Amino acid sequence: MSTTSDFERMLRAASLRVTSPRLAVLTAVHQHPHADTDTILSRVRDTLGAVSHQAVYDVLRVLTTAGLLRRIQPMGTIARYETRVGDNHHHLVCRSCGVIVDVDCAVGDAPCLTALDDTGFVVDEAEVIYWGRCPDCLTSPSLS
Repeated sequence: MSTTSDFERMLRAASLRVTSPRLAVLTAVHQHPHADTDTILSRVRDTLGAVSHQAVYDVLRVLTTAGLLRRIQPMGTIARYETRVGDNHHHLVCRSCGVIVDVDCAVGDAPCLTALDDTGFVVDEAEVIYWGRCPDCLTSPSLS
């Protein structure tokens, strides 16, 4: 989904009012997957002009709670947001430059994705983050 009308339908389907800030945040996150709040704020201001940090934080919280955005925060990093939700995908994070990319579900035997003892929880998601170095950092003479 990438058009304003798609985002309007998403908001309505989640029983949320369609507002300019919500549309601007959805668009910003869709165009900049894994963006942090400051990046999203900058893009929203490019679209709407003056908008407060608090307004963007509030919209991010509402959209995340409604399941329209996913908040991720790999260890040692700031929170980031994405519009790819509901498919339990995972992430690759570069230890050198911090780039984050999506990776579809783990393959092969993965007993670590099934809790040995769920202590009565109904598990609906397993969060996996792969850490390493991206191709650009591997070929960069200053980082090798």
